Amino acid sequence: MSISLEQARTIVDAALAHGTEQGFNPLTVAVLDPGGAVVALARQDGSGFLRPDLAVAKASGVLALGMTNRAIAARAADSPEFFTSVANLAGGKILSVPGGVFVKDGAGALLGAVGVTGDASLNDEAAAVAGIEAAGLTAVTGAEQ
Repeated sequence: MSISLEQARTIVDAALAHGTEQGFNPLTVAVLDPGGAVVALARQDGSGFLRPDLAVAKASGVLALGMTNRAIAARAADSPEFFTSVANLAGGKILSVPGGVFVKDGAGALLGAVGVTGDASLNDEAAAVAGIEAAGLTAVTGAEQ
């Protein structure tokens, strides 16, 4: 099972709207399916040209390692050489900061991941969660534990 285009568009629109409502810097939102393919991506006016790559990397990292950004950050802090090696293997598509969020359905099945970038990492994550919840899906950030 994978996230649908309709769900992905809802996530993108709601995440961007959340950022605007909260006064965040311009955001970029990427929605990936469980295999890491981009389903939807949008970049607000004024968002830097590298932001799409960063948003994809945030989402891709959680999918590739099967762990939240918080868990990735803890692992990177405990073993920087591990994180550097994994990031190199992944072509740089893994980041250890909040903003990459798992997307699950009501039964807990993985549908994909969302990556948001443009503001402070916790604000990026809040926008991702808002988008996921607007689509009626469940966000998993690692903060729930």
